[in-house]
Amino acid sequence: MTQPLHGISVLDFSTLLPGPMASLMLAEAGATVTKIERPGGEDMRHFAPSHGLSSAPFMALNGGKATIALDLKQATDLARAHDLACKCDVLIEQFRPGVMERLGLGYEALRALNPGLIYCSVTGFGQSGPRALQAGHDLNYQALSGVLAQGLVRGAPAPLPPALIADIAGGTYPAVINILLALRQRDITGQGCHLDIAMTAGAATFGWFGQAIADASGVAPEGGQTLLTGGSPRYRLYATADGWFLAVGALEDKFWHAFTEAIGLAHTLRGPDQPADAVIQAVAALISVHPANHWRTLLEPLDCCCTVVRTLEEAMSSEGTPGNPMARDASGVSLALAAVPVAAGFRSSATVARRVPDLPRSTD
Repeated sequence: MTQPLHGISVLDFSTLLPGPMASLMLAEAGATVTKIERPGGEDMRHFAPSHGLSSAPFMALNGGKATIALDLKQATDLARAHDLACKCDVLIEQFRPGVMERLGLGYEALRALNPGLIYCSVTGFGQSGPRALQAGHDLNYQALSGVLAQGLVRGAPAPLPPALIADIAGGTYPAVINILLALRQRDITGQGCHLDIAMTAGAATFGWFGQAIADASGVAPEGGQTLLTGGSPRYRLYATADGWFLAVGALEDKFWHAFTEAIGLAHTLRGPDQPADAVIQAVAALISVHPANHWRTLLEPLDCCCTVVRTLEEAMSSEGTPGNPMARDASGVSLALAAVPVAAGFRSSATVARRVPDLPRSTD
C-alpha cells in the first residue's frame, strides 16, 4: 500500500528532540526527510550512551532520514540550503525567532519562491511576545504553562516529571498535527503557510481540567487537590510494602467498590461523602502491608483500574507491547526507533531496518 505521505519532501533544520521526533513521524508515514546538520553533526549525535558508531538517542530519533552537512555561515552552503528549501514541501526549524530570517531562510522570503511551502517553526514561546527570545527547556515550559503546578503541593517534595510533556506533547505532536492539516489545506488552496508552534502553549493543553475548574468557580485549584492530581483516593499512587507503587484509577463506582472490597477498606470509608484525606490515609495503610506482587496478583484480575507500576524493563518486555521498527547504523548495530503513534498500516515494513544517517563531514 502506498504510504499516506509518499512523495512529500521534508527539510528538517531542527535538533535535539521536538523537531526531529516530528520529522521521524512524517518519515514513518512515507515522507522523504532530509536533515540539515552542521559539519560534525548536531548535539544529539554526541549524547550518551553510544551504540555502535552512533549515539543511541540519535539513532532512536533519526533512523530512515538522509542528512546533509551545511555550514549556514558559509555563502555556498547557505545557497544550497536556500535551493533545497525552495524545492521541499515541508520545512521544520527550531531556531530562536529571527535566526532564519537573518539567514535569508525566513518564511516570507521562501514563500515568494515556493508558495506551496509549509513552514513549521517550533519554539518555546512562539514567534512574538515578551518571552519569544528567552531560552528554555521542557521543564521551564511546563513550569510556565501551569501544568507542572497542578501536581505540586506547596512545601512537599517535588519529583521531576518523567515525561517531556512540553517537548513532545507541546511541540512534536502539534507540529505533526498542524503539518498534516496544512497539507490538506494546500490540497484545497494550493497555498502553504507558516505554522507557529509554541511548546509552552502546547503544554497548556494538559492543564485543561484545572483550567475548567478555575473558569467555572473563579478560583484556581491548589496543586494536588483535584480529582486527577491527587485530591481523590480513587486516583492516586499508593506505596507498597517493598517500596514500589500501586496505580489506582478506580474513578467509577463499580471500580471503586471492587477495589475497596478486595483490599478490605472499612465500609464506613467507602462512600462518596467521606473526607478524602481520611480515606487516602486508610487506603495507604492497607496497601503498605503487602508487596507489589501481592497487589498485582489480587487486583489486576479484577479489572478495576488498579495496576502495579511497571519498571521500564518490564514494560519493554511485556506481552502486548508493540515492537518498534529498528534503526541500523553503518556498523550494522541495530536499535529500536522511538515509539511514535503512526498506525502500522501507514508505515513501511516493520521488518526493514531504517538506516541511521552517517555523521556528516562535508557538503557532498
